[in-house]
This record gives sequence, C-alpha cells and structure tokens, in this order.
Amino acid sequence: MPLQSSTTPLGERDGSGVAALIAAGLCASLVGIGLARFAYTPLIPPLIGARWFSPDDVVFLAAANLLGYLLGAMGGRRLASAVGSVAAVRSAMSLTALAFLACAVPLSTAWFFFWRLLSGITGGVIMVLVGSVLLPHVPPRRKGMAAGAIFLGLGVGIAASGTLVPLLLRTGLAGTWMSLAAISLLLTIATWRAWPPNERPRVSDPVALPQPARRSLLHLYGQYGLMAVGVVPAMVFLVDYAARGLHWSVMSSSLLWVVFGVGALAGPLSYGALADRIGFRTTSRLTLALQVLAAATLALTSSTTLVLLSAFLLGTYPPGAVPIMLGRVNEAVMGQPGLQQAAWGRATMAFALVQAAAGYADSFLLTASAGNHRLLFSVAAGAFLSALLWDLLSERGRTRTAQDCKRVRDSSTPARCPRP
Repeated sequence: MPLQSSTTPLGERDGSGVAALIAAGLCASLVGIGLARFAYTPLIPPLIGARWFSPDDVVFLAAANLLGYLLGAMGGRRLASAVGSVAAVRSAMSLTALAFLACAVPLSTAWFFFWRLLSGITGGVIMVLVGSVLLPHVPPRRKGMAAGAIFLGLGVGIAASGTLVPLLLRTGLAGTWMSLAAISLLLTIATWRAWPPNERPRVSDPVALPQPARRSLLHLYGQYGLMAVGVVPAMVFLVDYAARGLHWSVMSSSLLWVVFGVGALAGPLSYGALADRIGFRTTSRLTLALQVLAAATLALTSSTTLVLLSAFLLGTYPPGAVPIMLGRVNEAVMGQPGLQQAAWGRATMAFALVQAAAGYADSFLLTASAGNHRLLFSVAAGAFLSALLWDLLSERGRTRTAQDCKRVRDSSTPARCPRP
C-alpha cells in the first residue's frame, strides 16, 4: 500500500506523518542518486566483459551521470517553479526508472549516454529539492535526524552496489537494468501519496540576506567544494587501490567496498543524530577531523585493520556530509524555505562541479604517478584539512568583526559595520 502523508499544517504532524515524509525522501535519494549513480560502479566490468562498450566508452558514460547531476542541480529550482517542487521530484523518480529500463537495450553509445545523462539530471533535481520540500514539515528538534534519514538513500545505494547488484547480475546485464528499473518504479509508486502538497517556489524572489549571512554562505560553498575533492579518491579508486596498490585478492577488494558501504549506511543517521545534540557546525568540524585522520591513514599505512577502519570512516562521509551541510545552509539563511532552496541549490552545484573536476584530476594524477594511490589519499587528507581550517578561520574572522563593531558602536564613532 502506498505510504500516505496527511495534509496537517506545519508543526502539527504526528510521528507517523513525519515518518511517511522521511520515507518518501529516503526513497527519492535512493532512486535518484543511490541507485542511479552508485549501481553503475559494479556494472563497469560486466559492461566491458560482455562487449556492450569499450573501456574508454564506459568511462565516458560514467562521466555522463556526473555531468547530468550538475545540470540537474542548476535547473532544479527553475523546474520546481514551473511544475511545483513535489511534482518535480515525482517526475525525477519516474524518469530515473525509465532510464534504467532504457539501459537494458544497448542500441548505441549515444543512446546509453543520453539515458545516463538523464539519470544524472534527475539525481541533481532530487538533491536540490527533496530537503527543502520535506524539512519544513519536520519539528526543529528532529531536523538533524530527519535530514540524515532522508539522505540515507545515498548510503543504501552505495551498500547495494556491493551486495544487491552482484546478485542481480546473475540474471544478466539486461536483467539487472530491468530489475533496477522495477525497484525504482515500485519505490516511486509506494511513496507517491506521502509527499506534502505541491507548491511552486518563485525563482524571482529577492534574496534579502544581510552581509554576514551571504558571507557565511560563500564560506560554506567553498568548504563543500573542498569536501567534494576529499571524497572522490575513496569513492572512485578504493577498490582499485586494494587490488593494485595493496595486492589484495578480488574477493578481499570487494569486501573493502562492502565495508565502505556499511559506513555509508551508518553516516547519515549518526551524523544527523549528533547534529541534533551538539549542533551542525560542531558536528561538521568533528567529522572533518575524522576524515583527515582516515584519509591520511590510507596514505601512510598498509595495515589491514587500519585500512578497513579507514574505509568505514571514509564511507560515512559522502552521504553523511549532505545533511550536515544542508543544516548549516538552513541556519545561514535563518530557516527561510525559499532562500534555503536557492542556497542549497548553489551548494549542490558547487559540489557537483568540483566533484566532476576532481574525478578527472585524480585520474590524471594516478596515471602520471604510475598508479600511486597514496598520493590521491594524501590530496584527500589535505582537502579535508583545508575545509576544516577554513571553517575555523572564517568563524574567528566573524567573531573578530563582531567584537570590533561592538567597540566602535560603544565609542559612538560612525563605522561601516553590519547592523545587528
């Protein structure tokens, strides 16, 4: 039976109503990003082995999804203004299912590229809209956990890429694509009625934010970009590092990806729950510090135990960082839904753009360094550390500015300070 959500006004929903909203968001992120992006990774060797595409074509097709994600992030809010946010998310989920079905028929590289591009676009639309659609209907005390649960779909997709997809491959490549289409369609139908009423945000709304808030958003965009640089090496090259860098067996290398997937399952909910207790900013700094430690460990050691632990910690971050950054953006715009959606869209675009560039840059570095994976994880550690230092220094700068302005106002001297 489809999940149902009441039309109870904001702030008056009971536990079951909030649970239905969260389930809808989780399924949307699972379909649009968790499966549409991450299920492709274990399909790469079979696509080459079955001679559907050449190795170069497979890499080209993988980039299509990242390009589409950027386009979807750029156009998601405008689409929502035309058809409504909920209608846009529902359409994106439906089109993702259609894209999976179309990929079961390898007519040509151009055909496949179009559908992989479309699946990336739908993922970008979902990422930009789903949080701003659902979180205003969640009580403030539960926003961290709710955001973590909504984006748990990313973690489920990563875990499924190492467990479910290999099982589906027993039915053949075409059967796997059709099974993914069926799963996506079922999740779309099951959550169809769980969404809140469809509303059309106005793109032309003026962004009336004070200068400190705008400055905070720019800092967050930059930090999110550095996070994108940090997550790429593990997301793309972890299994390759185990196989070629550490000389692990195929089975052991696959196990390492499963450990990464378990971390991806744990990240969103644990990060969200922690944010509800200690705040989004403190949670962001703590988790960034853990990522620095994990990436540096992979760059410095070959210990099996430490590699497994680092893979788990790194796995928590790609899906876990999303609810943290969404919460920080929401705080920066003072909880205004229209502004939050626009700001989150820009943050998603920054992440998507840097992530795509980092993927190509890491591939170049790996080739130029004759397969030195440790170099990539050193870069990741540096990116995470830079994001952490940026956050600490920007906070120190805001505090100093506020103190200087207070002294100026107390002395009754005119000054160019933001009004409190």
